[in-house]
Amino acid sequence: MKTLIIIDFVLAASLIDVIGSSDLQKCFQEQLQLQGQVRLLEHHVKQQQLKIIQLLEKKEIQYSDKEDENSVIDLRGKRQYSDCAEIYNEGHKQNGFYKIKPTQSPREFLAFCDMSEGGGWTVFQRRSDGSQNFDRVWADYEEGFGNFVSKNGEFWLGNKNLHYLTNQGNYTLRIDLTDFEGERRFAQYARFRVAGEEHSYEMSCGEYSGTAGDSLAGGFHPEVKWWADHRGMKFSTRDRDNDNYEGNCAEEEKAGWWFNRCHSANLNGLYYRGPYTAKTDNGIVWYTWHGWWYSLKSVVMKVRPADFERSIV
Repeated sequence: MKTLIIIDFVLAASLIDVIGSSDLQKCFQEQLQLQGQVRLLEHHVKQQQLKIIQLLEKKEIQYSDKEDENSVIDLRGKRQYSDCAEIYNEGHKQNGFYKIKPTQSPREFLAFCDMSEGGGWTVFQRRSDGSQNFDRVWADYEEGFGNFVSKNGEFWLGNKNLHYLTNQGNYTLRIDLTDFEGERRFAQYARFRVAGEEHSYEMSCGEYSGTAGDSLAGGFHPEVKWWADHRGMKFSTRDRDNDNYEGNCAEEEKAGWWFNRCHSANLNGLYYRGPYTAKTDNGIVWYTWHGWWYSLKSVVMKVRPADFERSIV
């Protein structure tokens, strides 16, 4: 091995003698220039990659914005629809905001139609990112508020509109819930109805089914129904107290809702990101799934006629 190394050195020395020191210098200089050019090319490639990424991101944002703009779907006044079930059965299967006019409503209004889960669902509440303030007064909840353009925007359809909608017949309520770990559950209630303003938008519903547990009717234990059952409760806001509590549930829980004393479900609560601490359990709560001290990531509350049958269009 040592003999080979000695021979290599001898050969290298002979090569230097043959080439000459000036030629060797030129080689080194050319090598340095080439290395510099390679680095410059690498820099240009990285710059181009960044530009491509930025253009793709910009295109994605523009596409997302375009989707948001297209979330309001104009059917060009072909006819009036009483709910999203009628729209679905007319052959319109795209999710989005459509104009509907329940039979007793004096006017049309925009409602989000969820065409998944069998289609035909009229959404009256959505929580997705905390972008909307749900700690509002009676008039806001009565008329409705929020983002009625974006496909994932937060909103409350309005107690008045909800009354007109559910007073048309026998409606099923479905509540879709998602936590911050990505798990999804749902709760479904038969015969959901909201009374009129003269009854303070009292809520009633029937049998529960689903995977999230029965928080709305307090069905998780017979001894808690006296305070945890939200059925038959009038709607409450911080300026209109209709609960069974000595204080004001809506004021304490920072939301309008069908409070009892106060709740085992409050889907209009403050938007926290999962587990939270506060003076009261004022997050987006569904007790039978995550308890009082975990605020859910997203909620969709929607209704559909109980006798809904999909037409083949």
